[in-house]
Amino acid sequence: MRLTTTLVAAAALAVSGFAASAGGLAPEVMEPPVVVAPEPAGSSVSATYIVIGVLAALLIAAAVNAEDDE
Repeated sequence: MRLTTTLVAAAALAVSGFAASAGGLAPEVMEPPVVVAPEPAGSSVSATYIVIGVLAALLIAAAVNAEDDE
């Protein structure tokens, strides 16, 4: 009985070792690396906010100018 148990254990180890190398001996296929093109650097502020800011500055300047005329 002890010999049978030893043979079964040895057979299980042999089969599991064979299954671990089941990939074969084919050459490894290398995929080309993925290249991500960098985006051009742009402003993080929307052009709408710039236009609104310039208009607000002009309105404030006009209001200050109108107060000085009185």
